[in-house]
Amino acid sequence: MKTAFLFPGQGAQYPGMAKDLFEGSQKVRELFAAASDITGKDLTRLLFNGTEEDLKNTDNTQIAMTLANIAASLVLEEQGILADMVAGFSVGEYAALYNAGVLCLEDVFKAVVYRGRAMEVGARESDGPEGPSAMSAVLGLPFDEAAPIIQSFQDEKVFIANHSSPTQIVIAGTARGLDLAEKALEEAGAMKVVRLKVSGPFHSPLLEGARREFQEAIQVLDFHDPVKPIFSNVTGGLITSGQEARSLAGLQIVSMVKWVDCMARIVEADVQRVLEVGPGRVLSGLWKSYHKPLRAQSAGTLESIQALL
Repeated sequence: MKTAFLFPGQGAQYPGMAKDLFEGSQKVRELFAAASDITGKDLTRLLFNGTEEDLKNTDNTQIAMTLANIAASLVLEEQGILADMVAGFSVGEYAALYNAGVLCLEDVFKAVVYRGRAMEVGARESDGPEGPSAMSAVLGLPFDEAAPIIQSFQDEKVFIANHSSPTQIVIAGTARGLDLAEKALEEAGAMKVVRLKVSGPFHSPLLEGARREFQEAIQVLDFHDPVKPIFSNVTGGLITSGQEARSLAGLQIVSMVKWVDCMARIVEADVQRVLEVGPGRVLSGLWKSYHKPLRAQSAGTLESIQALL
């Protein structure tokens, strides 16, 4: 059965995530120990005893999500369920890079440490007197209708960060800019506009400083050619080489996540099974809004993985 793994990103985290996987798998316990050594953080404490606020901090979130995503993929593999192709949403792309053989375990956790630190600093540099920069989900307004509205607020430093589904985008910007843009989008017919539980204006030009810092930091890491198809947030298409993966890793920080394009390419590949491999059900919902004939199934907890069997 041709299977696609979709790895969720920042915003899907919650206290206690992956605890059932940790308790049920020796491989996952070994993964936690290795990741804690690489990152210099007590990750069992962070994931199982950390607060929502602890997990919201970008330099924690990115490590925690990558760990939870990889843990779920290990448990799936223990049950004989392997990915034929992979994609990850935002920081979820790092679990995909690991699964596709682009980054080894040590380098994938080094990468998300560098990325989290750079993006947290970059986010705070974009804060203003009105408050911290942030992101908002815009529901019920097609991309073609929302895009020109957002374009009109670029001077207020608001940008489209994610093309998440045919009727959902995410915008990123300064506190003042988001207040203005959200009102305009609601007046244009958006069903709902929701501030997200993230700590910065990710996937926007506001993080150009973070992109430069991160791009320099990852020069010491080894990016290998993929051993299976992996789809890029930046292009929506396949990542064809390690060299391309390294370049796209930096660009991803300041570029719109083309998730609709990633989903389209997976559908074109005629997969028979789509699994959301990690915490929450965000990507399953986005998949349903794009392609209802094939349901994306949750595979981020021990119970949901056992249900697949």
